[in-house]
Amino acid sequence: MQYPLHVLPHSPNALLLTLPHFYSAQPPRSLRRAVCRLSRLPQIAPVIRHLPDSVIVADTSNYYPHRDGKIDEIEAGQPESLWVSDLLGRGVIKAWNAIGSGSFASKDRQPGAPDRIAIPVAGDNEADRKLIMQLVSDTGFDGYDAGTLALSWRQQPGAPVYCTDLHHDEMSAALESAQASRLPVRRDLSVAVIQERVGDSKTNPDADFGVRLSRIIFM
Repeated sequence: MQYPLHVLPHSPNALLLTLPHFYSAQPPRSLRRAVCRLSRLPQIAPVIRHLPDSVIVADTSNYYPHRDGKIDEIEAGQPESLWVSDLLGRGVIKAWNAIGSGSFASKDRQPGAPDRIAIPVAGDNEADRKLIMQLVSDTGFDGYDAGTLALSWRQQPGAPVYCTDLHHDEMSAALESAQASRLPVRRDLSVAVIQERVGDSKTNPDADFGVRLSRIIFM
């Protein structure tokens, strides 16, 4: 269920901040969510600041300057979710941002399946991080512990783990191979390719086009 920006459910156990144009993660029914663009976070920040400390805020957003407008702190190198955390005045858990909507909708698997996709989860509160990892598992994917929020840049757009549908045993090497300075270049390159491809009336990319493109550019 989506809520107006001025209304939030009373005492939710967790709140997901998500971007509907790029990801359509549907958490378990026990999880309540509000939907917003990254660029609209300042509008709802005062509401979120008044949530009880017991509420876990999971940030699934991704920064795309052509859509969100340029954010100086992120442009200067601050990890996206640290910017979100500073804006909200509370800790957040970064999760569900690194999987495309097509993969999320069709590639969920039971625990232990050999082709189960992993989703990185980063945050400073270990207990909250573990809980979100379990919720990731409930949605059909392996939650992978990606460390603290300061390290969450390794799962941002342009990173090797971003929308490349890696498995659990591939995540560690992919996270370690990320190079912060190259992420914005790769992100913008993928956007340009997608915009050109979608603008071609003779082309109809299949659901895995984004995954293949991300693997070519990001890895």
